[in-house]
Formats: sequence, structure tokens, C-alpha cells
Amino acid sequence: MYEAVHARPDGEATVARLARTAADYGYEGVVVRNHGDARAEYDAEAVADEYGLDVVSAIEIRTDDPGQAGGLISNYRSKVDVVCVHGGPLNRFAVEEPKVDVLAHPMRDGDVNHVLTKAAVENGVHLEFNLGRVLQADGGPRVQAIQGLQKLRELVETYDAPFVVSADAASHLELRAPRELYAVGEAVGFDRETVEAGLRAWGELAERNRRRRSERFIEPGVRIEEHEEDP
Repeated sequence: MYEAVHARPDGEATVARLARTAADYGYEGVVVRNHGDARAEYDAEAVADEYGLDVVSAIEIRTDDPGQAGGLISNYRSKVDVVCVHGGPLNRFAVEEPKVDVLAHPMRDGDVNHVLTKAAVENGVHLEFNLGRVLQADGGPRVQAIQGLQKLRELVETYDAPFVVSADAASHLELRAPRELYAVGEAVGFDRETVEAGLRAWGELAERNRRRRSERFIEPGVRIEEHEEDP
């Protein structure tokens, strides 16, 4: 299972510190999804070797301009493993763009309906169940967050839409072990298997996109194979 995080300067902890805690909690990898204007500097291979987990490069594109978003997506698609779009005004744009992997926290500053959910299915865009506000907020904001996630869950289940799950940690202190996320998921109506599937999906996206970026990849289902010449 993987967890998606915001590292310094987008968050309060370094990639190494987040990776250390994630490894202690039993995660197989971390997805470093800083916003484009706050990219983290780190040596993914060194961190992976030190803590024994996968370090996935990602970007969370944050803008209200679809034209600018399109340019940024094209720029980063070949440079990072996972491309996310910051949810809100660009929800519709994101689910209609096949180059997008994840629509991040779509219910926080926006909304999702059946039309957008169907578009996400058609284009393979994963909708994020972001548990951050459920974990960190209280009172009215927490209730609103739960209600938004419940609505999203119903849409995802109805249309069998792809999805990911995250606590959206911006510090190692905000990371939660999978068992804690299972408990939070119950408030939204998830069973353990669904939360696990959403955490695994990050790693599956990274693996797929790395394969696509490899020199041996041509198109889905077709790869260049090397053959020894006959003597």
C-alpha cells in the first residue's frame, strides 16, 4: 500500500522524514505530490534505499486556468510517475483529460456529479477519497467533509469509477497507519477492503506509468522485445 504526501516546502517535513514514518507504519511506498509551485528536492533512490520503500515522483497541478493546466500536464506527464490535478474549479477539466491520473480532493472546493463520474470512468481518471479533513477537522467542517465523501462514495460505487485513498499528510505527524485509515473509512461507509484498494491504487498507477515511460513501451499491449540473432 502507498500513501500520497506533501513534503517540504509544500509541507512541513522532508521526503526522507515522511518516508521513514511511512515505512514504520508498513507502507510499501510514498507518492510525493507537491504542488507545482513548491516542488521538493530529494534523491528518490537514496531515500528508497535508506528506508526500504518505493518513492514515487508526482505533481499536483493547481490553477484555475484550464489552458495553463493543460500545458502543465503535457510538461510533467513525461517527467513524473503520477499526475494529479488540484480539485475545485478544474474538476470537469481533470476528469475529461486522459493524461490525468488523479483528481485530488474533488469535494473540498468543488463538487462531483454523475456526469463527471462517468467522464472519470471513460478517461481512467482516479477520484481521490481524501481523508485529511476527516482526520484533522472537527465540528461542522468535519461533518461536511464526511458528507462530501459519502456522496462521492455513492457515485464511485454506482459507476464503478477508479479511485485512490489518502490522508493527504503534509507532515510525518499527520501520517496515519493503514489500520487508522480503516477506522476513518468506516465513517464514510467504506469497508477495510475498499480502503486497502484505494491505497494500493497509487502504487498501481506508478507501476503502470513507469512502464509506459520506459523505452520498451510502444502502446498498451505492445512492447519491443529483444531477440538474440541466430549464429
